[in-house]
Amino acid sequence: LCRIFKKTSGNGNIALYLGKRDFVDNVDSVEVVDGVIKVDPANLNGRKVFVYLACAFRYGSEDLDVIGLSFRRDIWVKRVQVYPPVGGNSPNTPMQESLMKKVGDQGYPFSFQACGVDFEVKGYVANEPDNADEVIEKKDTCRLMIRKIQFAPTTNKAGPKADITKQFMMTDKPVHLEASLEKETYYHGDPITVNVKINNETSKIVKKIKVSVEQSTSVVLYSSDTYTKPVCTEEFGETINANSTFEKSFQIIPLLSNNKEKRGLAVDGRLKDEDTNLASTTLVSLICQKYVFVQISSCVLVLCSDVTVELPLTLMSPKPAGECIAVHARGNYFLPGGAAYGVGGWGGGCTCARTHTQAPFLKR
Repeated sequence: LCRIFKKTSGNGNIALYLGKRDFVDNVDSVEVVDGVIKVDPANLNGRKVFVYLACAFRYGSEDLDVIGLSFRRDIWVKRVQVYPPVGGNSPNTPMQESLMKKVGDQGYPFSFQACGVDFEVKGYVANEPDNADEVIEKKDTCRLMIRKIQFAPTTNKAGPKADITKQFMMTDKPVHLEASLEKETYYHGDPITVNVKINNETSKIVKKIKVSVEQSTSVVLYSSDTYTKPVCTEEFGETINANSTFEKSFQIIPLLSNNKEKRGLAVDGRLKDEDTNLASTTLVSLICQKYVFVQISSCVLVLCSDVTVELPLTLMSPKPAGECIAVHARGNYFLPGGAAYGVGGWGGGCTCARTHTQAPFLKR
């Protein structure tokens, strides 16, 4: 193991161990959330030890969670009893084997299949796994933040192409506009090359070409809202004379650093004070469609003399080389303030000890 993430309860009776906090969503499957919890049974007094994985959707800053109101909705929870052990145990994963060597005889492995948006892994001491009347003291709990992330596909396909022909009033000839991208997927921070072809059959002169990138965030958990915001716009002073053709490639780079004062943007989730970027495109399989509560998409718009074509854009982070490199975000959804989806200031991440999968945040 390159690094171990550990969180100990206030009284020291239990401690959570995870080998990583980024779990990859491969579209058709998600990595198992596997770890080990260390238990000191001396002071349990007959109580049991449980671990749970909770999926939550946060749509407001944690600072707003006052007077009994919460802007976080738990939508999926799974609990397992780890001490005393019950039932048959499945074979340990390689990650769990490595953690057990670190923890020793007091270690008890656990695993979950993750789905959803915002995750909390918590170990706690209690008499029952889910008794609303039982008060669980903070000193009997320990929590760690994790997140579900996606990487760009390893193979890149040819980019999309689109064209349109439009005829204007007072002219019997059209303008034909064709645009294409060199490849299907681009990494954050890489220049996006847009190839433009124009056949101006009219008697008018085209004096400029505008290329822009728009981000669309669809929120389907608590509403069916879609937020669309431009994240990069460039105007090019090209002149296309009447009855002439034009062909040229343009480059644009959509960056979060150029949009920090803009509200309503989605950004990739992050842990604590890590840097982040514009929200990555959400890749979804038909099987997992029902588990996606916020979906991010982007497009490139090319405008020429009131003629517009739209190209779908896949904007993501590459898979890091080596298993020991941490990833700076992939999630999808709402934002700032402290959790995966919140409304508030510039920020993100969780400000308490909860485990949040950070999906994109919506900067509002």
